[in-house]
Amino acid sequence: MGILKIALLQIAPCKNLKENLEKGMAYCKKAKEKGADIALFPEMWSNGYDIYNRPVDEWKKDAVSIDSDFINAFGMLAKQLDLAIGITLLEKYKNAPRNSLALFDRFGELKFVYAKVHTCDFDVERNLTAGEDFYVTTLDTSCGKVKTGAMICYDREFPESARILMLKGAELILVPNACPMEINRLSQLRARAFENMLAIATCNYPKTVPDCNGYSSVFDGVVYLPNESGSRDTCIFQAGEEEGIYIAELNLKQLQEYRTCEVFGNAYRHPKKYKLLTESKIDKPFIRSDYRE
Repeated sequence: MGILKIALLQIAPCKNLKENLEKGMAYCKKAKEKGADIALFPEMWSNGYDIYNRPVDEWKKDAVSIDSDFINAFGMLAKQLDLAIGITLLEKYKNAPRNSLALFDRFGELKFVYAKVHTCDFDVERNLTAGEDFYVTTLDTSCGKVKTGAMICYDREFPESARILMLKGAELILVPNACPMEINRLSQLRARAFENMLAIATCNYPKTVPDCNGYSSVFDGVVYLPNESGSRDTCIFQAGEEEGIYIAELNLKQLQEYRTCEVFGNAYRHPKKYKLLTESKIDKPFIRSDYRE
């Protein structure tokens, strides 16, 4: 068990699906040259999250299926490069598309397709189909096995997202993103990693993309080390605003040893006392008038 190298592909999209495919594949190859074990894209890479200031019926046509040439190309590339790839897409799905991440392992096997559960229903994402569940899989990497799950952007606002992934065994959560990563959102990621004793790797678009600013990050969730007094900074990597491939090195052995002896995560929970969390949100405080179930 060693150092897991996560490539955050903080890159700007192109004009169409074909160009995004070509650029995405080229950057995966560059990530592999830098020694990456996992490459992660920003949110909805297939169309560059281009769903604002366009008619809904127009951007819905951008949706691609999971068995499309676009997605299959990344599966084949993952096998060719011996590189796990988290590719994101506007996924064609029943009556309305989903905001999804398809995770391929280094053997080219599709491990899961995660659709954003907490779609931004206060905005244009109300026209998407929300996901129904959170998934965890075991990725076999060159430096060992790591139990990996996913959230997407707004999912981080809800502690339940990371908590469910932790309860399903996640050691690493991959988070594609498309919004400004300012101190409060970064603090949410820090908190999710801390309270669940897991690593969270977030990949955002660079500043050149509207309403984005880079600052892709990795928090390793390890607050205390045996030979150090006091707590440590769990942020092991944070990018700047510029486009690029950013490699973060996650010490898997350190994380897994930490999880066996510390008091956070699932150690001292009282789930029988949390029943209110699973009750309907109707008639509860702070519900907007335009809320929909």
